[in-house]
Amino acid sequence: MHFIPQVLFVLISGLAVWLFAKNIVQIKKNILLGKEEDLSDHASLRWKNVLLLAFGQKKMFRNPLVAFLHLIVYAGFIIINIEVLEIVLDGLLGTHRLFLKPLGSLYPLLINCFEILALLVIISCAVFLIRRNIIKLRRFISKDLDGWPRSDANYILFTEIILMSLFLTLNATDRSLQLQGAAHYLDTGSFIVSGKLVPLFQHLSQGTLIGIERTCWWLHIIGIFAFLNYLPYSKHLHILLAFPNAYYASLKPMGEIQNMENVQNEVKYMMQPELTPPASGEPASMKFGAKDVFDLSWKSLLDAYSCTECGRCSAACPANQTGKLLSPRKIMMATRDRLEEVGKNIKANGSFKDDGKTLLHQYISTEELRACTTCQACVQECPVSISPLQIILELRRNLIMEESNAPQEWNGMFSNIENNFAPWKFSPDERDKWAKEF
Repeated sequence: MHFIPQVLFVLISGLAVWLFAKNIVQIKKNILLGKEEDLSDHASLRWKNVLLLAFGQKKMFRNPLVAFLHLIVYAGFIIINIEVLEIVLDGLLGTHRLFLKPLGSLYPLLINCFEILALLVIISCAVFLIRRNIIKLRRFISKDLDGWPRSDANYILFTEIILMSLFLTLNATDRSLQLQGAAHYLDTGSFIVSGKLVPLFQHLSQGTLIGIERTCWWLHIIGIFAFLNYLPYSKHLHILLAFPNAYYASLKPMGEIQNMENVQNEVKYMMQPELTPPASGEPASMKFGAKDVFDLSWKSLLDAYSCTECGRCSAACPANQTGKLLSPRKIMMATRDRLEEVGKNIKANGSFKDDGKTLLHQYISTEELRACTTCQACVQECPVSISPLQIILELRRNLIMEESNAPQEWNGMFSNIENNFAPWKFSPDERDKWAKEF
C-alpha cells in the first residue's frame, strides 16, 4: 500500500496540468480571434525587449523600492520553482529529498538561498497588502477595481504568503525529525531560516511531526497546482504573458500612429488627382476601425490578457487625472471581459452567435474614447508593453468613420480638411496672404 501516495500524486498532478493546458489553449484561441498583424521583424531588438522589460523589469525601476519588492516576489515565483522540481520528483518516485546526495554540500547552500528568498517574499507580499488595503494608494482604490479585481490581487498575495510559510514549516519539521532520528529523514543540517523555527516543534512526538511535515508537503504542492490553474482566471496571467507581450511590443517611435492605407490613399488622390488609379469593377467593401474584439489585432487582444491591472497607465493619464471618464486600465479590463464572453459564446455555439453586444458602447463608452488626448502616457508607463491607445484609436475610428459620431467641433475640423486641405477655414488660394505683409 506504500505506492498509494505516488498514485494519488500522479493523478493530482496530471489533472492539474491537463486543466491548465486546456485553459491556456482556450486563451490562445481567444487571442487569435483578432486580425492578423505581422510583428516578426527585428528579432534581435525584440529579444532585447524580453530581457530588459520582462526579465529585467526595466520600467518598474522608476520607483526603486517598489521595483525591488516586486523583483523579490517575481524571483521567488521563478527560482523557488527549482525546489518544486525536487518535490514533484519525490512525489513521482516515492523518494525524500532526492537531490540531497547528488548535490552534496551544494544542497544546503541552495535551500538556504531559497529560504532567504521565501522570507523576503513573505515580507514583500505583506508590504503590498498594506499598500493596497491600509495605505490605500489612489490607483488601488479606483472604481476600476471594484469587486472581483480588488479581491483577486489580495488572494494572490495571501496565497504567496501561505505557500512560502508552508515551505519554511516543511523544512523546520523535517529538521526536527532528523534530530529525533526518524527513518528516511536524511541529515541536511540546519537551514538559515527554518532552523530558527525548529525549537517550536522539538517537544512534539515523532508521529505528530511526520503528520505536520507530510501535511505541509501536500498542501505546498497542491497549492502550487491550484495557483497554476488560478492564473488563467486572474490578472496574474501576466506572469506568463509578459514575455511574449514584450517580444511583440511595437518597435515604432513613440507618437507614431499607424495610418489606414485606404484613407491615406484617398487623401493622396484628393491632393494629387493624377495619381488616382482607374476604376476596377465593384468597389471593395471596407470596414473602418473596430467595433468589437474581432476587429482588433491579435496583439491588442494579447495586451488585454497581459494587463496587470496595476493602474500605472491611469495614474499617468492626463484625462483620468483631470476627472474625465477615461481610464486606460479600464479599457484593457473591458476588452478582456468582452473577449472572454465572446470565447464562451463560440465554445457554446460552435461559432459566434450575435448577442446584441459589442465592445464599443456596451463595454467602452463614447465619452471615454473622446477624452483620450493620444499623448501616449499610458503606453510609456506600462511595465509589460501594453498599448491601450491602440484599442482606443481603433474604436474611435469606427465611431467616427462608420457611425459619423463625432463632436461638432471635430466635424468642423473634418469639413475644413476635406474642403480646404487644412484644419482652418481658409481657402487654399488665400493661404499665403499672411506673407504679403512682409
